[in-house]
Amino acid sequence: MAEWFLEEGIGEDRAIRLEGSRIAKAMVVWPGGLSTGLVEEATLTSRRKGASRGTATFDNGQIALVDRLPKDAAEGARIRLQVVRPALAEAGRAKHAQARPTNAPPRPAPSLAEGLSSAGHAVRNVRSFPECDWDELVGEAMDGRADFSGGSLHFACTPAMTVCDVDGNLPPRELALAAADAMGDAVKRLDLRGNLGIDFPTLPAKEDRRAIDSALADALSRWPHERTAMNGFGFVQIIARLERPSLLQRATYHRAAFAARQLLRRAERLQGAGVVELSAHPAVIDQLSASWLDELRRRTGTDVSTRPDPALAMDAPHAQIVAR
Repeated sequence: MAEWFLEEGIGEDRAIRLEGSRIAKAMVVWPGGLSTGLVEEATLTSRRKGASRGTATFDNGQIALVDRLPKDAAEGARIRLQVVRPALAEAGRAKHAQARPTNAPPRPAPSLAEGLSSAGHAVRNVRSFPECDWDELVGEAMDGRADFSGGSLHFACTPAMTVCDVDGNLPPRELALAAADAMGDAVKRLDLRGNLGIDFPTLPAKEDRRAIDSALADALSRWPHERTAMNGFGFVQIIARLERPSLLQRATYHRAAFAARQLLRRAERLQGAGVVELSAHPAVIDQLSASWLDELRRRTGTDVSTRPDPALAMDAPHAQIVAR
């Protein structure tokens, strides 16, 4: 199996797999909350008579939707649950985590390193990734855009699915073929999962649509998923198991929190005498908890100051060493 590099960052664990100096796959996990794999006791708080589904409240106050409930499980009962999908943010609302009853012993959710190791991957913990295009990948997530030769993929998160629009100046068939390869790259780099929709250029000829289906199959080989054939309007739907929010979802629905974690990553790699100054949009500064700043002080061995700057874009925070 390929080797993954793992950074245990402040407020975020990050893992990448490289091909040369380019990131081929990436994963991000924010510790805490109801994460996939957590097994814990909860209280069944609602259930319609005879229904196999209901809601449960964990001791931390977070709510999960529960299915496969046993017939004798009544409201108010304690029940052991395993989280099978974390909570997800959406525009204007949040989807609760999903869980199922289990007899497994209570355990915390596997860490990112544990999850990769259990899947048979070699994991190397590092203080900092080898030289690679992490900042470019973060930019793709923040912009919702991945460029390729002759065109670009434009992503949008919706309540129904993550949608990708293909744009470019190549002839429609050539553009769609290039986009199929780029999509196979993007789903792994941005850790896209769940329900995905791709809006390719419209291709009236069936043989052209079959060629795109074949190219997409090659691009997504060894990536577990199901998908439809391209329809007459150029649309393809993909479904892959969702275990955690993608980088794109983090950057879309938790933009300030996502930017704050990237700012801390840059800051802990600074070298030199002085004070680490964090300059960012006020919404990003507000995400920097006291415990995170204390951890940054511990990792850098120096003082830390923050400087809110409304003129800075949310995705343009800055860390530097300044004189004491």
